[in-house]
Amino acid sequence: MPVCFLLKPQHIYQLSVRDSGVARLGVVADTHIPDRMKALPPRLFDVLDGVDLVLHAGDISHPHVLDELARIAPVVAVQGNRDFRYRANWRLPLQMIVQVGDVRIGMAHGHGGLAGYIGEKLMYYTVGYYFSRYEKRMLNWFNNVQALVFGHSHHPVNEVRDGVLLFNPGSAGPDYKAKHGAAVGVLTVDATARSVRGQIIPLSSP
Repeated sequence: MPVCFLLKPQHIYQLSVRDSGVARLGVVADTHIPDRMKALPPRLFDVLDGVDLVLHAGDISHPHVLDELARIAPVVAVQGNRDFRYRANWRLPLQMIVQVGDVRIGMAHGHGGLAGYIGEKLMYYTVGYYFSRYEKRMLNWFNNVQALVFGHSHHPVNEVRDGVLLFNPGSAGPDYKAKHGAAVGVLTVDATARSVRGQIIPLSSP
């Protein structure tokens, strides 16, 4: 399967719509390989088997992670704050749009580049994590979307705000912020109804 390195901010990746009008997108974030784990969890491949596209919401770390995910389906990815360490990741955008029919899904890691990352770290260590900060940031970056996909915080989110699905699967690695640990997500997109439904799936043994 191809890995799609998208070069421009908010470049639009168009996914062909099936006759049914329904597409399933796997969502992965914060893999941090090899700095926080050595390899993708084997169960990830079972959980995402059969999806039409894999989205990686950043903090990939080593770029071979995208090659591994491409065994499942074509991959599109954005750059996270830790991805600068590998030159191959520099080609990835900070923001992008995935379009399925008339459904638009915005994706960004959520750190907002170097300046945003520094500001977020100061806020995190002084006042802690607040989802409202990420919500405001993502909604400011994208308009006319049905869903927003992000990572960075390692806090799972699957909420609809003002008609827009805000979706963060949490970290695909052994996570210290999610009670269920490592997780990935699946978005079910109905292009006919212009709707997106999210599901967060723990990677612990079923």
